[in-house]
Amino acid sequence: MFPNKDFLIKLAHTKMPYGKYKDRYLIDLPEHYVVWYHSKGFPKGQLGDMLRQVYELKVNGLEDIIRNIKRQFPKG
Repeated sequence: MFPNKDFLIKLAHTKMPYGKYKDRYLIDLPEHYVVWYHSKGFPKGQLGDMLRQVYELKVNGLEDIIRNIKRQFPKG
């Protein structure tokens, strides 16, 4: 299943709410941290869904898709 446009726009503007990387955009989290979550288990809920999507994007080298969305759809 592919994420919808609204989900991707929200993902582009969501920051990590806690931990070592608090307040960093999810797409800008270090790859090793997202891979660690993948092996540990993603949190439940929307944050987990977003981190799972970030993992897929990073593993496939597609982070620029989210960065472009962030520029095209500024948070308003």
